[in-house]
This record gives sequence, C-alpha cells and structure tokens, in this order.
Amino acid sequence: MKAKDSLDTKKFFENLSGAGKSIGVLTSGGDAQGMNAAVRAVVRMGIYVGAKVYFIHEGYQGMVDGGDNIKEASWESVSSMLQVGGTVIGSARCKDFRTHEGRLRAALNLVQRGITNLCVIGGDGSLTGANLFREEWSGLLDELVQSGQISEEAAQTHSALHIVGMVGSIDNDFCGTDMTIGTDSALHRIIEVVDAIMTTAQSHQRTFVLEVMGRHCGYLALVSALACGADWVLIPEMPPKDGWEEQMCHKLSENRADKKRLNIIIVAEGAIDQNNKPITTELIKDLVVRCLGFDTRVTILGHVQRGGTPSAFDRILASRMGVEAVLALLEASPGTPACVVSLCGNQAVRLPLMECVQMTQEVQKAMDEKRFEEAVKLRGRSFENNLNTYKLLSHRKIDAELPRSSFNVAVLNVGAPAAGMNAAVRSAVRVGITEGHTLFAVNDGFEGFSKGQIKEIKWGDVGGWTGQGGSLLGTKRTLPAKHIDKIAEQMRIHNINALLVIGGFEAYLGLLELQAARSKHAELCVPMVMVPATVSNNIPGSDLSIGADTALNAITDTCDRIKQSASGTKRRVFIIETMGGYCGYLATVGGLAAGADAAYIYEEPFDIRDLQSNVEHLTEKMKTSIQRGLVLRNENCSENYTTDFIYQLYSEEGKGVFDCRKNVLGHMQQGGAPSPFDRNFGTKIAAKAMQWISKKLKEFYRTGKEKLDVVWDCVKSELIFVRQKIHRIPKEQWWLRLRPLMKILAKYKTSYDVSDSGQLEHIVRLRAKDISAI
Repeated sequence: MKAKDSLDTKKFFENLSGAGKSIGVLTSGGDAQGMNAAVRAVVRMGIYVGAKVYFIHEGYQGMVDGGDNIKEASWESVSSMLQVGGTVIGSARCKDFRTHEGRLRAALNLVQRGITNLCVIGGDGSLTGANLFREEWSGLLDELVQSGQISEEAAQTHSALHIVGMVGSIDNDFCGTDMTIGTDSALHRIIEVVDAIMTTAQSHQRTFVLEVMGRHCGYLALVSALACGADWVLIPEMPPKDGWEEQMCHKLSENRADKKRLNIIIVAEGAIDQNNKPITTELIKDLVVRCLGFDTRVTILGHVQRGGTPSAFDRILASRMGVEAVLALLEASPGTPACVVSLCGNQAVRLPLMECVQMTQEVQKAMDEKRFEEAVKLRGRSFENNLNTYKLLSHRKIDAELPRSSFNVAVLNVGAPAAGMNAAVRSAVRVGITEGHTLFAVNDGFEGFSKGQIKEIKWGDVGGWTGQGGSLLGTKRTLPAKHIDKIAEQMRIHNINALLVIGGFEAYLGLLELQAARSKHAELCVPMVMVPATVSNNIPGSDLSIGADTALNAITDTCDRIKQSASGTKRRVFIIETMGGYCGYLATVGGLAAGADAAYIYEEPFDIRDLQSNVEHLTEKMKTSIQRGLVLRNENCSENYTTDFIYQLYSEEGKGVFDCRKNVLGHMQQGGAPSPFDRNFGTKIAAKAMQWISKKLKEFYRTGKEKLDVVWDCVKSELIFVRQKIHRIPKEQWWLRLRPLMKILAKYKTSYDVSDSGQLEHIVRLRAKDISAI
C-alpha cells in the first residue's frame, strides 16, 4: 500500500490478530473442484495472522470421530494443493452429526484442541448443519461440564463458536452468490466433452442427447447449452410447455434442412415437464428416433463433471473466499450470526448463512408448487439473464414472423484476436436478425471496411461459431483515421445504420476516431457499440473483456506443468513472461491462480531492491520442503528489467541455492478454443449490445433525428478516459486489489486494505437490487 493513501480512512488487516485463536477447516457433502484452493487460502491466511489452523479430515465424520482426523496444518502442508481437484482432506456424508450425541462428541473434540472458529466448505445441507451446531454450542458445553469431560474454565474460554461458510457445489444452486466454487470447472468438463462429441456427431450426422448434473438446479445445463449453441435444453426451472415434443422435433429437422450435420440436446438430470414428471435422456432419444428417424446417441457425463483440475476462475474465487472467511472469523463477536462468503460481481461479500439457505429452499418450494417463473427470479439475476439470452437465441423465427426494420447493421472485429469473439458475432447476428435487421459482416476490421469487404450474413452462416477460437471474420489492428473517407463511403454504399465493433483497445480508439469525424461525415452519425474483447483486459469502463478468461486458463495450465517439472528437479525457479501490453491483469490474476511467488507489473513500479528481496525470499523458501519457485512477469512491466535481465539476476544471485529457467508464453495465450466463461460472456453482452442498437435505431426512426451521437461500452454506459493513452491502461482497475492476496499466500509481509470487508449484508436487499437491475 502506498504511503500517500490516507490511513485514517482505511482499515488494514494487520490490526486483526489471530494470536491465541484456533481455526478448523473442513469440506463436507459432494466434492467440487476448487475446494483445495479454499482450504489452502484458509490455512495460509490463518497462519499468516498468527492463528493455529487445523485440518478436519472427512468432514463432519472426522469432527465426530476426532483423533488423527483433526490435525494441525502447516504452511508447507497445503503446497501443491491449488491445482488438485476434489478435496485432499476428504469429505463424507455423516449420519452421526445429525444426532445430538454425535454433535456432543464433535464439541468435545473441538474444545480439547481449543477450536472455536469453523470454516465449512460445502453445500446448503452442510452449512445448515454448521449453523445448528453453533446454536447448540453453549448447551453442548454445559452437558460436557456436567458429565465432567471438560472443566468450567474450558467452557468459559470456549463459550462462543464462530461459523463462516463457503459454498462448494458444482450445481451453482445456492442463493446469495453469483457463482459457487466448482461450477466453472464443471462447465469446463462439460464443454470439453461437448466439443469432442461434436466432431464425431458431425462425421455421422448424429443427434446426441447429453445428461449433465443438476438434480434441482439447471444452471450447468443452461449455461453449457448457451456455450455450445445446443439445439434444445431441458431444465427443472423451465419445464417445456405442452406440445414441446413436436416443437423440439420441428427445430431439429429445421436445423438439418439448413445443412447442419448434427444436433445437440442437453438435459439436466432433474429435468421435468409441467406436471413435475421426469424427462429422461432415453425418453428424448426414443422420441427423436420415432418421430424423425435420426441416428441418436445418449451420453451421461456423471462424475466426470466433478473431476479434473480446477479452472483459473475457481482457483481465484476459492482463494478470495478463503481469505475473506478468515477475516470474517477474526472480526466475529459472540453475537455475530453465522455467515457465508459470497461473490457479488467482483466483490467478496458476507451474507447471513440462514437467509441464504432459506432463499435456496424457497426456490425448491416454488418449483414443487409449479411457480416456475418465481423460481427463476429467486435463482438470481445471473440465472435469469442466462435464461433470457437462451430464449432470445434458441427459437429461429421464419421470415414471415420477423419484424421488418429496414435497418442495416454492420458487425466487425478489430484488434488482436481473442477467444470468444466468434461467439459474440454469432449472438449479435442472430439477435439482430430476430429484431428484423439486415446484418452485414465486415472482414479484416477497419482496413477491410475501407476496401469494401462487406457482405450480408445470415442465421445459418454463424452456426457452430461459439466453440471456434480466433476471429472467423478476420481482424486487424489498423485504426480508421487514415481511411475515414473510404469507410464513410462504404457506409453510404451499403446504407449502414449502426456499427457493432467487437475488439480490444484499437476498437475503443477506433470508435473515438469515428466519433470525432462525425462533423465531416454525416454517414458516421449512427449508433456505435463496442463489445470489449482482448486478452489484456484493459478496456476503460469494462471490468472484464472477452478472451481474458481463456488466456488465464492457458497461463494457469502451463504454470501447472512447469511447477510439476520444477518439483521433480528440485531447487528450480521459473520466470514466466505473460502478454497484456502494459496491463498487468494476466500476470497478477494468473499468478494468484497458479500460486506464483511474485508477479512484476507496470502498474506497480519495482526496482533492484525489490528484485533482491524476491531472490532472498526464494532462497529462504528453498530451505523448506517446497523447493521450487514461480515468478510471472508482464511483457512491458519495465523497459530495463526485462525477462532476460531478471533471469540472469536470479541465476547469479541464486547460484548454489537454486537454478533458473525462463519461458515466454507468447501467442499461445490468444489461441485455443474459448473457455465456457468467454463463450457465455461473449454471447450475453453481444446480445445486449444488439438490443441496445435496436432501441436506439427505433428512437432515431421515431424522432427523425439527423444525428445520434452515441459511442457506448456495453458493460458500463459511460466512458472512462485513459490515464495514459500510450500505455493503454484504464484509470481504475479492480483486480489491483487482488495483488496483496497473492503476496500473502506466497508468505510476503504486505498491507491489505480490508475497508470493504466486515459489512454483513442481507440477501433480501441484494435481491431487491438484482430485480431492479434486470
């Protein structure tokens, strides 16, 4: 934290001491990828603040059984956990803990070790059990005193039990949080399978019916259907209307007639019809074979969805939640209710645990009573937005049903390619056609625009684009300033009434140049929308950009392999160079996801003393059982401290203690199939962008305005201008708040501003905000 920050307005976690406190961490219920990252964060943050942290193995069963199931954790004991799926401390469903006698034994085991702070990672059942345990705590201690198993003094010392929950569930079925730990990784597993199935389905012109997990929640089915462009999806929250069988078969045959060689139908395991009767994969298969005669196969993904390495998103989410959970325990007083750490946008928040549980139970109640629209709203804004976008894209209208707007809208990609661009183009084209517009595709960005590389693009032309990496339209970094006259002429020739530009900083600057040229060219006085798409994530006014998540996963996967190599050879430090221009997003967030020891970025200036300090830190680390190091460097973090310089410095200063290797990741960060997040994100924001264009065009048409002076970024409606245009860095970057977390988890002494923490919000108030934002 810089010295110029006003200390009287900030609260730092250094003032929160864990000395004399003991924290128990357990995972309970079904496992989820990312649980280990949460355990690691709790252990390291707890030790960092001076508390003792205990592993409670095998969930509540371990707490009841005691003995070796409850062991003190060390800093080194959570090394190499970050990239491991499942939960290494074990999870079990415990019947004993549901009994009063079982909870009494658990209380005794905790008191004997001085544990009065519990961090529970699990689903709503596990968290409800923890809250019951907390409510009974004083009564359980009284019983233990009366039976002579603990002293009065021990009961007084351990009089209050503090509970903080983190939701680990691949179904994303817990109200109060945008995402639960494990959901994003499960989506990765589903999309990997769907992408693989698509190639074989296309070869044989087959229909595949895929069952994904989600007994009570259709989030996985819904988002994976959006991410792969499935033909049909069935989820418990949206039972199909009567006659759905005919509609589905009509849709499948229509797609085949449109030269599509495959069909994908995704079914949540809890899918039901309007009468609450199950809809199974076999039922759908039989229906398709009987009505259409298509060669149809069923694939049930099952526990594949729970397995594998956690995604970058889940590692970051779990690490943030783990740190926040320890802060919540440190700040808790005897009267503090049990809370759950949730994600709201980019902010970690604390919500009363039982409010969230009750809201989650209300969803199921609404579904049981066939109040399905209410169930969807109770799921939250994220679920409802996904469902609305799916509805918008899924049902192709015949020409006679389409509204005719007489407006022409051009779509183009500008800047470096980013995974997810094609999903955004597909979404924009199909929503635009549904709105009644004629869509034109521009090849090769502004340069292609000036050369007249423009052609009409139709519904079927963008089929299968969601899973394609790169830019199928072609993209270039060329700015429009030199070609303004020709671009204006092409807009006049093709009668372009609106522009949708998908791209990075060049797209941002390009729209500003077009806006500036409006006084000379009336053709440019049309609605213009920018959809941010760049691995650098450096677009002003936008928290996230299409492509950044895919790049993060590429970095994380590579770092995992490199760490594995380093652990085999021992005493080795790797210097990894990431992309991002002058923006340190990839280096910082990639470092947090990969468990890096340091990350050098342009936004946080460093000098030779910092480099020397990092070398000394790694030298000390080599004396422990963790004999490896990982250092990330943003490509433009320093003009003089280059990757080669840092590599040579580390090699020289670490001589005799560790050896060094370097790796420049390069353009592999821009390539590959887009992640589920980028596919979904690109699909949703491009749909919103096209709807905004339609709204502005109708206003323009209705009022007969000659000019419509709008340049809009679809994440925030106002433009935030650049601090230093040459360095392409936004004024405000939310992810800089994550840097202290990375340093803490790497055992560096640092300051961490926790001014935003500690406020226990209420889910009712959040729901009100959610509904008004829809």
